Amino acid sequence: MTIEQLNSELIRCRRCPRLVAWREEVADSKRASFRDWEYWGRPVPGFGDPAARLVLVGLAPAAHGANRTGRMFTGDRSGEWLYRALFRAGFANQPNADDRNDGLKLTDCFVTSMVHCAPPANKPTVGERDACGDWLGRELDLLSSVEVLVALGQLSYNQVLRRFGTRTPRPKPRFGHGVEVAVQDGPVVIASYHPSQQNTFTGRLTEEMFDGIFTRANQLLA
Repeated sequence: MTIEQLNSELIRCRRCPRLVAWREEVADSKRASFRDWEYWGRPVPGFGDPAARLVLVGLAPAAHGANRTGRMFTGDRSGEWLYRALFRAGFANQPNADDRNDGLKLTDCFVTSMVHCAPPANKPTVGERDACGDWLGRELDLLSSVEVLVALGQLSYNQVLRRFGTRTPRPKPRFGHGVEVAVQDGPVVIASYHPSQQNTFTGRLTEEMFDGIFTRANQLLA
């Protein structure tokens, strides 16, 4: 199976009734500023280079971001931060991500999330996290070239380490920006604060700090 074939399965998923109802309600009601948009309103597939050595795992699509545009981290403030950083680090061909047809391409990089549907209040339940964990696991199995995995936020960090199970150190290293975890016979996991407005508006995450994550990723890949 290829990533493209997996994605064609993924976008038809209806495993989580609460998430299905929410993503479709948002797509139907829309935000006033996007009233002319045809919202995606489905699970959002991963995006990027199938041969990537760098993989990023976020939390979930934003209701009026990726749930609207149909592409990970596209159409919201978090995505603006992310793709600017990837552009500066040489993984993206442009710094902007507006819609699925804007020409954005990633090289040696793949972006996905631990939950593929937009959750109410941006908070998936444990059951939804576990249900979607199968999709993330299958993605990581197909991304066989991955050497560095950046987990955006503590929930994603925990989910990624859970995925690798006993191949990670015990006790589990505590989440913190820039923390690195070497997976036995697997990638190096780098923890990063999520580029959410809560973090970027308050200065908890600065562009310099975020760039540092991808500078380190490039060092490890080199």
